[in-house]
Amino acid sequence: MSVQFIGMIQPSEVSETLAAQGPAVDPAYVRAFAQAHEHAGFDRILVPASGSSPDTLLTVAYAAASTQRIHFLLAHRPGFVAPTLAARQLATLDHYTGGRVAVHCISGGSDEDQQRDGDFLNHDQRYARTDEYLTLLRRVWTETRPFDHDGAHYRVKGAWSEVRPLQAPCVPIYFGGASAPALQVAGKHADVYALWGESLAQAGELVRRVRAEAARHGRSVAFSISFRPILGATEEEAWAKADRILQATRRLRVEQGFARGGTLQSEGARRLLRDAAKGDIVDERLWTAVARETGGRSNSTSLVGTPEQVANALLKYHDLGITNFLLRGFDPLPDALAYGRELLPLVRRKVAERAQQALAPARKAA
Repeated sequence: MSVQFIGMIQPSEVSETLAAQGPAVDPAYVRAFAQAHEHAGFDRILVPASGSSPDTLLTVAYAAASTQRIHFLLAHRPGFVAPTLAARQLATLDHYTGGRVAVHCISGGSDEDQQRDGDFLNHDQRYARTDEYLTLLRRVWTETRPFDHDGAHYRVKGAWSEVRPLQAPCVPIYFGGASAPALQVAGKHADVYALWGESLAQAGELVRRVRAEAARHGRSVAFSISFRPILGATEEEAWAKADRILQATRRLRVEQGFARGGTLQSEGARRLLRDAAKGDIVDERLWTAVARETGGRSNSTSLVGTPEQVANALLKYHDLGITNFLLRGFDPLPDALAYGRELLPLVRRKVAERAQQALAPARKAA
């Protein structure tokens, strides 16, 4: 199995350890951030979304115009624009970027955040809507004649699009969500299922469940997992850096008036906190302290160690069948460059060596 690396860019410089400053959209930063990922050798960049963040479609369009090769993963919340319009927008963007776009569909794990945009469906209703939304999205991309649809959430008559994705037959669909309704949608629609950075045991269990759901529809799904690698020249240096990150996170949350932890509706957040309940360190390298400090918000678990140690930890997830790694740092732009120097080439080399070793017996027999 090959390996792909996904980074993450935001419209301005901010993280758990860096307070937002200046305008919400910093074009120069977006341009530099995207180009840094391309220079570092990432395959794709995620642009995340929330109920208050700048528009992801426009951010991807700008970042793509500032780069040449790197692909993009556009976070998209089903339900806020018609799926027929979204299909045309994404197909159009796919052409303007030369086939460099994928869409990451997020149904929403927080009622509060959804309601900022006027969405008052509950958790399970949102996933039912996403199921219908993605069905329509694919139909617009693939149907050769106008079609009608009359469902629980959408009704269209004579739907058809002049523009089809440059990537045939569809723009790749990434999907996140760990609840039972989410896994049902993932099995039916996802090309790539995205996990947050869980322990090997929890990640393996989720991979098996998604594969079983996909098999019910005669499909196969690829997998992605997210980590915040913390690297050091020595293991001691890496753990000292992790402690500084934790202290900086705590200071900033106090300054911003956030309570420690807090309750989230997201099943993904609850899963991170279940790992955090086992201790600050799980599976030797998985560091859960920031996840516990922030209540499991976002992909907030880390792999800590030397580049060699972190690369070996990633290979254990690769053994589970996970081939996409979303890696971002607490100091986002410098960390992306550091990963490009120290981690990405190492993991790629180790994956290639293992593939060669696996082929060796067959070659010898031949």
